[in-house]
Amino acid sequence: MISRICFRSGELCVTRPLVVRTYTTNDGFYPHNFEHAKCGKLLKSEFYHDKNKNEIPNNMGGDHEANYYTNCDSSVWMRSCEKEVIEPLQSTEITGNIPKWLKGTLLRNGPGNLKVGEYHFQHLFDSSALLHKFGIADGKVTYQRRFVETEVYKRNMAAQRIVFNEFGTSATPDPCHTIFRRVAAIFNPNQTLSDNSMISIYPFGDEYYTFTEAPVMHRIDPKNLETMGRINVSKYVNIVNHTSHPHVMTDGTVYNVGLSITPMGPRYNIVCFYPSRVIIDDSGEEKELSMFDQATIVGGVPSRWLLNPSYMHTFGITENFFIIVEQPLAISFARMTMNHFKQEPMINTFKWYEDENTLIHVISRETGQMVTTFVAETFFYLHIINQFETRDREYIVLDICCYRNPKMLEYMYINAMKNMHGDADYSRLFRARPLRFVLPMGKPSPNTSPKCNLITIKMVHQSLKVFRDVDGGSDCKTDYKINDNEDDVKYNDKAEYWRKEHRSVLQKKSSAHRLPDGRILVKPELLCDVGCETPRINTDSYLGREYRYFYAISCDMDLDNPGTLIKVDTLRKTKKMWSEKGVYPSEPIFVPDPNGKNEDDGVVVSSLVWTERETQVGLLILDAVTFTEIARATFDTPGPVPKCLHGWFSLDK
Repeated sequence: MISRICFRSGELCVTRPLVVRTYTTNDGFYPHNFEHAKCGKLLKSEFYHDKNKNEIPNNMGGDHEANYYTNCDSSVWMRSCEKEVIEPLQSTEITGNIPKWLKGTLLRNGPGNLKVGEYHFQHLFDSSALLHKFGIADGKVTYQRRFVETEVYKRNMAAQRIVFNEFGTSATPDPCHTIFRRVAAIFNPNQTLSDNSMISIYPFGDEYYTFTEAPVMHRIDPKNLETMGRINVSKYVNIVNHTSHPHVMTDGTVYNVGLSITPMGPRYNIVCFYPSRVIIDDSGEEKELSMFDQATIVGGVPSRWLLNPSYMHTFGITENFFIIVEQPLAISFARMTMNHFKQEPMINTFKWYEDENTLIHVISRETGQMVTTFVAETFFYLHIINQFETRDREYIVLDICCYRNPKMLEYMYINAMKNMHGDADYSRLFRARPLRFVLPMGKPSPNTSPKCNLITIKMVHQSLKVFRDVDGGSDCKTDYKINDNEDDVKYNDKAEYWRKEHRSVLQKKSSAHRLPDGRILVKPELLCDVGCETPRINTDSYLGREYRYFYAISCDMDLDNPGTLIKVDTLRKTKKMWSEKGVYPSEPIFVPDPNGKNEDDGVVVSSLVWTERETQVGLLILDAVTFTEIARATFDTPGPVPKCLHGWFSLDK
């Protein structure tokens, strides 16, 4: 028997011996308020109805007299765009100097409008998709914004009510929809499933598409943000959904993971979209094959539960492997069928297996077959930071932003966000920790003791290229002070206590142990003592390769400045931070300097919104090496500007 790893307020700790796949839940990473059930729990809250007959969770009101997060303003997420900006808007002010080489387009996607006529969406993920564009050229910046004209958006606007069930909001009842039509709709999901692609945006060749988990993407004109078309990927390849974060390779190939329904049950399949090409057909005529025409399943792994496949938002890729993290948050097929009939939101189909492991599947890119599966502590995640094989090919390193459970999805209901200041647990629910798993690829001997750590290398950074300090000098020594911080950020008393109490956690290393049944249990290490979300790296050169730095937004609401950008050095386990009171930045996107030589030579761009000035939006440009501001452009827009989620930057060629 060996001791297991657990999360406790962000700490990695050793507790009672691990003998089976279940884990204790007392005082875990976060508290659990779901109804306990051995077979899993549906993520379903108790509801009451507002004046528009919309269901609102009523168990998240908190203490209305308390104010635990005086510096955090959740209203930036709850704004609704009242007017599009179709023609480019010139910046009202530019400070600093924009690098001459920085010419291109930053596209952003995210929630745009929580209102439809007299009705209101009840969850942040239901908000109508809104695109933002920052155009940078010759030291000047322009801004535009426009709604993605999805089918659900057009039908909602025409009917002036919520037509489709969304992630957390039920559709407004249609008086013409009989019970027989509801039954028929179960067998025609395209008539009832929302195509609100408000999560991310990615390029497929020279075309840009907005994403959500549904297999429907919308093509966007990057010049004026017009919605040009709609692609249903399931018509090209056998999948019923896909992740919101495909991987775009340097040669233009795109990979994503989708769920396929096969005669043997659900299967997580990797789909490859090859670059467009021209062929000669049987008649001798030239024919262009789009990336979607060439969509091909190149590998996969079956779901461990036949009727409850795992929810996936991201996946991993290295030079030789695909990595699928099968977390114990599942989608109940049975509940999904009932949802169609009862007109309930998507979140009610989620089932959390609190006492089940997280599985990490490693799949060969060459054969498409599963190589091995690792076992990890129960955790919930949205975003993988990066992954790579060590230079000796003996290990795979996997970095993930981890939560103890998915309770934060419930706390993204608008009513819960409005009342967050009275909830002492709110910040803990959103405190994702960047954890590093090291996966040993060698097969241990059957008589290997469970106490034996299978990770024998001193450090996973084996390339000399990463050993470079800010001044360009050598940094090959390994006896540095691992907790040395490079910022003077202030924390409130509660967060400062956590930080001091658990700083020693950064000293701990990943480990792996062979279980009696032959499986390998992997235990992670902490990369940073601040909560991190929406992580980005130098994707152009370091996706799936050994890397040192990532950039993220802090998800610690108890910081003095909750709107904080972070640069994390995964080698030293140190961080740099940028913040400004009353300013909320978006996901930081790294843009490499075309003439740069090092991993962090370039800039980080992020869009800004203000708490005091809801109609103002800005573009922040940071020097990626020093993480200091070098330029900023601000815009006064005709109406409120909501905070966005994910984006993509493309340099002009």
